[in-house]
Amino acid sequence: MPADFVICTRAVDGKSFKAEPGKTQFLKVPDGLQPNPKQALKPDAWVRELHRQAVWGTDSRTGAQRGDILVFIHGYNNGQDIVMQRLRRLKQDLTGVGFKGSVVAFDWPSENMTLNYVEDRHDAKTTALQLVKDGIKLLAEKQTPDCCVNVHLLGHSTGAYLIREAFDDADDTELKNAAWMVSQLVLIGGDISSSSLSSGNATSESLYRHCTRLTNYSNRNDSVLKLSNVKRLGMASRVGRVGLPADHPDKAVDVNCTEYFASLNSEASIKNADQSEAIGSFDHSWHIGNRVFARDLFETLRGDLDRTAIPTRELTGDGTLKLVRLPGQ
Repeated sequence: MPADFVICTRAVDGKSFKAEPGKTQFLKVPDGLQPNPKQALKPDAWVRELHRQAVWGTDSRTGAQRGDILVFIHGYNNGQDIVMQRLRRLKQDLTGVGFKGSVVAFDWPSENMTLNYVEDRHDAKTTALQLVKDGIKLLAEKQTPDCCVNVHLLGHSTGAYLIREAFDDADDTELKNAAWMVSQLVLIGGDISSSSLSSGNATSESLYRHCTRLTNYSNRNDSVLKLSNVKRLGMASRVGRVGLPADHPDKAVDVNCTEYFASLNSEASIKNADQSEAIGSFDHSWHIGNRVFARDLFETLRGDLDRTAIPTRELTGDGTLKLVRLPGQ
C-alpha cells in the first residue's frame, strides 16, 4: 500500500508525539508504521507528493489535470494508533468503491483516555486554525492553472467541532479575505449542536461560506451523543444524533441513517455483508468500515449526481433523505 499522508499538530516529546498541541508537521508515514517526527517533510515537498497521488485524470471541459483530496479529522479520545487505523480503513473503503484520489489525516492532540472529553475539546479549539492555515490554505495555494485538485473534509465526532471552529477562526484572522474553499464538507457522528447549523447562525456562517456543500449523516441510535452522556455535560442536541435543523441553508443536506443502522445492528446477515470492520463505539463509529456508507460518501465526493439521485439514498414522504442498501445487496 502507498504511504499515508498526515498533517500532525501534536507536540513532539523526544522521538515521538504526545497528546498536547504543537506546531504543524507534514508526515509521510510508511505503510504499516505509526507516525513519528522523523517522517516529517517540508510543506512544499509534502504537497507535491500528495498532489501526484491525488490526480486521477483530466477535466473534459478544460483539459487540465483533476484530482481529489479528502482530509479526515478525527474525534476525541483517539490515540495515534486509532487515527492511523481509521485512516487506512477509510482509504481501503473508498478505493474499493472507485475513489481514485488521496485521503489525508489531520491528527490533532486527542488523548486515548475515556474521560478526557473536556480537555480534548479544548485542544481541538486550540489547534483549529491550523487546519485552515496549514492545511486547506496550503493545498489551495499549490493549485496551478493546469491542475485542479478538489479538497474535501470529513469530520467525525469532535472533528466536526474542530472544523466549525477552524472556519470561524479563519474568518476572524488575517485569512478573512483569503481565497480558500473546500468542495464537499461531510460530518459523521457530528458533536456540535444541531441548532448551530441553522441558516443565519453566526457560529456556522463561515462554515457555509467556505464549502460547496455540507452533508450530515445522522443516527438517532448514537448513544455517545445522547443528552444524558456524562462526558458531554448535558449540552444541546447534537447534529450527529438528531440531524440538521429544519431551517438549514439549501447547500446543506441531512442523510438519516437511523433506520439503516437499526437493521445493521440487529440483523447478523446485514452486518456480515456490509460491515468489514468497526473501530470504537459501534453506534458512533460504524461509518468507517461500512460498505454502504463508503458508496454514499464516494458519490458525495464525486458530485456527479444530485443529492436525491445517489443510489444509496431514498427520498421519504416528508422530503427527507435516508440511507439505504443497494437493491440486491
